[in-house]
Amino acid sequence: MNVIAASKQNGFPNLIVQKYGGSSVATSEKICGVARKVKARVETGAKVAVVVSAMGKTTDSMIALARKVSPSSEPPPREMDMLLATGEQVSAALLSMALNDLKVPAISRNAFQLGIVTSGNYSNARIRDINLTLLSRDMERYDVVVITGFQGITPEGDFTTLGRGGSDTSAVAIAAKAGAPCEIYSDVPGIFTCDPHKVPGAHKLEAITYTEMLELASLGAKVLHMRAVELARRYEVNLYCASTFSEERGTSVLKELPEWMETPVVTGVTVARNQVRFVVKNIPGNGDIVSGIFQTLALAGANIDMISMAGDRGLSFLTFTVLDCDEKSVLKAVTDYMNSHNLTGWTLEPGVPVAKVSAVGDGMNTATGVAGRLFSALRSRSISIMGISTSDINISVLVDGTRADEAVEALAEEFALKS
Repeated sequence: MNVIAASKQNGFPNLIVQKYGGSSVATSEKICGVARKVKARVETGAKVAVVVSAMGKTTDSMIALARKVSPSSEPPPREMDMLLATGEQVSAALLSMALNDLKVPAISRNAFQLGIVTSGNYSNARIRDINLTLLSRDMERYDVVVITGFQGITPEGDFTTLGRGGSDTSAVAIAAKAGAPCEIYSDVPGIFTCDPHKVPGAHKLEAITYTEMLELASLGAKVLHMRAVELARRYEVNLYCASTFSEERGTSVLKELPEWMETPVVTGVTVARNQVRFVVKNIPGNGDIVSGIFQTLALAGANIDMISMAGDRGLSFLTFTVLDCDEKSVLKAVTDYMNSHNLTGWTLEPGVPVAKVSAVGDGMNTATGVAGRLFSALRSRSISIMGISTSDINISVLVDGTRADEAVEALAEEFALKS
C-alpha cells in the first residue's frame, strides 16, 4: 500500500479523524448523539473528518437480501460490493443532516468523490491511494466532512469493499495520508486485557503498543481491525479507542509505552474460536508429500493456522488447525490428494473442535518463566494443551473448544489482568 507518500507534508493543522462503528450509528437517536459528540469537538477549534460504518446490522441484512434474489448461485462479487457500499452512504448522509441541524457546517462524501482508490479484489480490496484535494477544499468550507468507511473504488471506477472491519482501515488510512490523529469510537470504552463480556473484572488498558495490538488483533481480538493497526504502526498514526456513549477515558495505541509506565509481562489474553484440529497419521515418503498436502489445501481455500509435525521410523505425523467452515473441504482435499498418489497406510483423524488461547506482551522479551507460569495455570484447572506455538511476544495454546473461556480466565488470574 503506497497511500502515504507525503503524509507529513499534507498536514491539516487542526484535523482530527474520528470513526464511528455500526453500533454507534444504529438508530436515528444514536446518530443524533454522535452529531452532538462531533459538535463538541468542533467547538474546541478542531476540523473533523468523520468515517462511519453502516447502521447496525445493515450489511448483514443486505447480504441476506442478495441471497434471496440470487438463491441458485453466489451473487457476482462486483454487484455485491455495489450493494454493500450503499450502507455507509445512508449513515454518512444522515449524520451530515444531523450535524447541519445542530448548525455545524457539514457535508457527506463517498469513496468515489474522495478518490479512495483500491485494488480490484471485491469484498477484500486494499487501499492504494487517497486523493486529499477534495477533502482539503471541503475543510475550507465546512467544519465536518462525513466519509463513508469500508469502501473504495477501482481505477476503472467500480465500487469495492475492504472486508469486515474495513471502516477502521478507512479511518486510519485517511489519518495517515493527512498526518492527523485518529480516534476509533465503538460500544466499548477502550481496549481491555481480556474480553470484558467473558472475563468480569478485566482491566482496561491506558495504553498499548502497536506491536501488541497487532498481535492481539491477528490472534482473535475484535476491538480493532488488524489491517488498521498495521497501517497505524507503519505510519505512526496517533490512535485512540474509546466509547461513543460516554466520556470515559479510552486507550491509546502507541509506538512504545511512556518511560514512566511499567511494561507488563503479559498485556492481554485473547481467544480464536471456531477452529478444528486435524491429524494426518503415517504419511509415507519424504517431505514432498507434506508439501503436496499443503499445496492442495491452499488450492481448496483452507486457511491453515497452527502446524506441527513429528516423524517416527520414516513416517510423518502432521497436525494442523483450520476454521470450522473449512472442515469438509479439508477432509475432501486431503483424501483426494492421498488417493490420487496411490498412498496407503495413512489415516486422517476427524476434525476436533478447538480454540486457540493466546497470551501477548512485549514484556515477554525480557521476562523469564512466562511459559512455565502459563502451563501451570492451565494445569491447575486440568485444561489439556493440544498444541503450542510461540513468538517473541506471544504464547498460543490449543485447548478444547468448550473450555476456552475457562482457560482465558485462568491466565487472566495468573498474570493479574483482572480485578
